[in-house]
Amino acid sequence: MDFERLKQMGPFSDAMLNRIISFQEKQHVAWDESASFDERIKDLPLHALVFSNPDRNPETHRHTIAPFYPMRSELRRIAAFIKKLGDQPRTVEFECGNGFVGSLLGREGIKVEGLRGKDYKPNQLESFYDPEVFSLIDDDADLSETGIDAALSIWMPSNVNLTPTILAAKPKLIVYMYSAYDHEGINQTGVPEAFNGLPANYKLVEEWSITRPADLFHEIWPDLTASMEEIRHTRIYAATDYFDIAVDEDDDTKFDSYDWEKELEMALLGHEAKRFLHAKGIVR
Repeated sequence: MDFERLKQMGPFSDAMLNRIISFQEKQHVAWDESASFDERIKDLPLHALVFSNPDRNPETHRHTIAPFYPMRSELRRIAAFIKKLGDQPRTVEFECGNGFVGSLLGREGIKVEGLRGKDYKPNQLESFYDPEVFSLIDDDADLSETGIDAALSIWMPSNVNLTPTILAAKPKLIVYMYSAYDHEGINQTGVPEAFNGLPANYKLVEEWSITRPADLFHEIWPDLTASMEEIRHTRIYAATDYFDIAVDEDDDTKFDSYDWEKELEMALLGHEAKRFLHAKGIVR
């Protein structure tokens, strides 16, 4: 493990903390819904994607921006699967919230439509999408009549099961991103039976998990908030004619990561360094 970058931790930390404060005080351009999506996501702090703003009212609003930090590599992979469905596949995100994650996915070469649905509760930043690649559709749209190519269920609302609604639209591909965590019977996302026991004309074709370590920030920057470990799962299901669908790894493809991933890399490097020092008996 190369810890050389940690020599820059001082100035890096100062700049990161300034970004966090700017966002919390609503000085960051992310709060300006008249700005372009490119402008709004520039220098967006990782902290704002892990924690909601202190002034958010959870009774009336869901997460400030999104419930997790999207990583470009995984969204590129999801988009690659969707592109296998043909030219201009119709992709619909169910319970899409403010459109933030759907827009990032759309910027990988597909168009995404967002359906807020009957369980909609606004994000604190209610509209945060890129109109070039993402559009909201009428909640009354009868997708069971028109059908869709790809269905996205990204962080299904707690204790809600969208499986029947999505299956009724007869998608060729289903992308389900969720957490299996529950606290005293309250699920962080959806319900345990969501997308389990699917009919025989659907098959799991890909899955992966991403772990956010406990105290992602607090372990490295003690003044920042403590947090529990979170494991985010992604499953991709395909309909019968697409059981053999697969995409190539693009590890050798050069692409820019999101700005918040640079902070994630430094935080994870700090965690790795602390584990290394613990193993050497250097720190307690």
